[in-house]
Amino acid sequence: MSALMLMSSWAVASSCTSAIVDRRVARDGYAMLWKHRDTGNENNFVARVNAKTADDFDYVALFNAGDSLLAEAWAGVNSAGFAIMNTASYNLVPDTASFRDREGVVMTDALRSCRTLSDFEMLLDSLPKPLGVQANFGVLDASGEGAYYETHDGGYVKYSLSEAASGVLYRTNYSYSGDSVSGFGYIRECNARYLLEPYRYKGAIAPETFTEVLSRSFYHSLLGCDMEESGQEWIVDQDFIPRNSSSASVVIEQRGDGCAVMWTVIGYPPCSYVLPVTVYSVPSELRPDDVTGRSSLCDEVVRRKNEVFPIKRGSGNRYINLSRLRYYNDSCRAVSMARYENFRRSVSAER
Repeated sequence: MSALMLMSSWAVASSCTSAIVDRRVARDGYAMLWKHRDTGNENNFVARVNAKTADDFDYVALFNAGDSLLAEAWAGVNSAGFAIMNTASYNLVPDTASFRDREGVVMTDALRSCRTLSDFEMLLDSLPKPLGVQANFGVLDASGEGAYYETHDGGYVKYSLSEAASGVLYRTNYSYSGDSVSGFGYIRECNARYLLEPYRYKGAIAPETFTEVLSRSFYHSLLGCDMEESGQEWIVDQDFIPRNSSSASVVIEQRGDGCAVMWTVIGYPPCSYVLPVTVYSVPSELRPDDVTGRSSLCDEVVRRKNEVFPIKRGSGNRYINLSRLRYYNDSCRAVSMARYENFRRSVSAER
């Protein structure tokens, strides 16, 4: 297999879609960080990590199943309200170093040690070079200040949320500071912009806008239609936000009252539902099983996903059975909306 084919294959398995939202376009006035995760690891879990020293922070994060040492965080928030996630980038300075794939390690270091965006910048500046990363790091702190750091082995370019006229920054699998012809995720970014715009325009973006709309949508911007409404029995899994490789949708909401919430849809989002996570509370369904090292809910979601992608031979995993997709998408969305309502009701009752 050629190097180009290897890169394309990996990009398909690592193709995340993300956004950072300013409080001024948020329904409830809270800044948000969203990551729709795509990866070759379909099983993941959420865990809390306790501070190891007085200078460290406690944090919660999404980890790949099997990461028993909790060494690589893929989205998370710490007790100071500092939140981080990433998307892989494929149009930055070529990665020629043997030292690579360090994005999860960098995010673990950041969650352990950072309070502000300035802290994260100092971390990136202080780490030995090459960094071993090719990524867009999305960062949000407790004050609501956010930014993307388009980061390669030798450094980074910062894009601040405060400078975004629309109040939203987007990143998929290319960097704005990179070249304009390579990279991936151009159609997915257009999908996200199209789906989010009505909410942004009204100042009505909420966590469920991402988990229950964007991460469940089969709108295709190039075709100009929602393929879930096509009336067909089968559709091809190509350039939607949710895809066969999707393993989670996470929205970190800075609520401004000392309670950052990591709204987590674990596993293939159309077949899953949201659960609220805080640094002080991780639902048992999301935590790793002592024997399998996997989340019990993620195991169930993978089983459901196999019904949505039932053909296993040849290129069958590219074909979606729409009847099963609609069933799980609709039923899981209803569960999610009830979870949002219950959590918000409980928070209001405590005040």
